[in-house]
Amino acid sequence: MSLLKHHREFSHVGTEDIGIVVVHGFTSTTSSMRYVAEKFAEKGYHVEMPPLSGHGTEWTDLEKTPWMMWIEDVEKAIDACYKRTKNVFMIGLSMGGTISMKCLERYPKVKGASLVNHAMVFTNPMMKWVPFLKGFKRTTKPIASDIKDPNQKEIAYEKTPLEGIDQMLKLIKSVNMDWLKLTQPIIIFKSKEDHVIPIVSAEWTYTHLNSMTKKLVMLDNSYHVATMDYDKDIIINDSDEFFKKVLENDRMEE
Repeated sequence: MSLLKHHREFSHVGTEDIGIVVVHGFTSTTSSMRYVAEKFAEKGYHVEMPPLSGHGTEWTDLEKTPWMMWIEDVEKAIDACYKRTKNVFMIGLSMGGTISMKCLERYPKVKGASLVNHAMVFTNPMMKWVPFLKGFKRTTKPIASDIKDPNQKEIAYEKTPLEGIDQMLKLIKSVNMDWLKLTQPIIIFKSKEDHVIPIVSAEWTYTHLNSMTKKLVMLDNSYHVATMDYDKDIIINDSDEFFKKVLENDRMEE
């Protein structure tokens, strides 16, 4: 089944001198971040939300997609946003948060980011065996729709390809290799109950960040896909406040 109708690029020309690049997660579609993108657009932001390669079509396409293609997809969106404003931030869910971190390392001029249940540390011991297991098994169970709100359903692949997981692990390794370059302000949102990414992922990132400005916000009423869950407006409003405070501080230092 093709998911293309749920996986569309979102681009919005805002009224304020501030932009945001919105990044969805692994095996998912842009639909999981559409509410976020639309709300930032309502706040006057210039918004870019690119579909990630290998997503929104067939799960077999994800098997053939190297992680650098995801970075290239998002960097094109960053460049598009910079054509309209010099003040660009990022917000990413799950692996989208990890991609955001890598882009911050590669684009020092990006002002900062909001990470939502981002993938950085896993406690499942089977993860270290993925590079070996992918030679014997193509897929594992789906990870979609970890949402507390029963009225919401995430549109995503019905299978998770192990080759795709391996590419995500390579992405995480690459972020770690350039960790010292990640100095921009970052706000981290972490659901207290998340059945996909452990809390230690957020705690580890917050502790090790070189950013002078950083904040960790725990979410009480959401699972992993918090951008579709009960706390979604907390994420949007707190991120908006954080970004504008960063810009205010920048102007005071000029």
